[in-house]
Amino acid sequence: LLHTCWIILLPCRWTEEELTLINSWAFQGERVIHGNPSGVDNAVATWGGALRYQSGKITPLKRVPMLRILLTNTKVPRSTKVLVADVKEKLLKFPAIMNPVLDSIDAISQECQSLLEAMPANPSPEDYPVLEELFDINQHHLNVIGVGHPSLDRLCQVTASHGLHSKLTGAGGGGCGITLLRPDTSLLAVEAAKEDLCACGFECWETNIGAPGVTLHSSSSLNTKVLHALGES
Repeated sequence: LLHTCWIILLPCRWTEEELTLINSWAFQGERVIHGNPSGVDNAVATWGGALRYQSGKITPLKRVPMLRILLTNTKVPRSTKVLVADVKEKLLKFPAIMNPVLDSIDAISQECQSLLEAMPANPSPEDYPVLEELFDINQHHLNVIGVGHPSLDRLCQVTASHGLHSKLTGAGGGGCGITLLRPDTSLLAVEAAKEDLCACGFECWETNIGAPGVTLHSSSSLNTKVLHALGES
């Protein structure tokens, strides 16, 4: 829209001012959907890479390798507002139990950040075991605070049967989960996992973490399938 209205022209490279404008418009879209969003989704979509969010502050990570993941949509609808309210209620009811769990989740995030920033640009399979452990621990903690869901448990069980590690992403309570794919994960293993996940009624896509941010595509660069989908929207 910004480009169509000539507010932003086709760039060789986005300026910081243009990225800030794009991010502010994207944030308004997030507000329509979520009411009071953190701003993380639109920020990482704008600037790319990876970000750390804590106490309302968004900080870009110094350097993050490109990580292959499988993104799975359980198709289970959920309300972010309701999930956040439920976690807050548990925190008020059981502060001595919930606060240590939340502190542990924060420690996992910090450990993950340190690990990612220390990883080479092209990680080897040897760089993954600790990250996989952190995925597993984090998923258990998220179940404890009440944002898990049987569909997400099923997702983790299915991918674990293929030697893969998964966790929920986003608000939880259904929605999506991500599965870490090592560089040496075979195409056969990925396809087998996708087949089993689809058999559960889920949808799967292979994508990357740490990818570039906002990109403007010309119609000539898009394939027929994407153009058809845009024409229907």
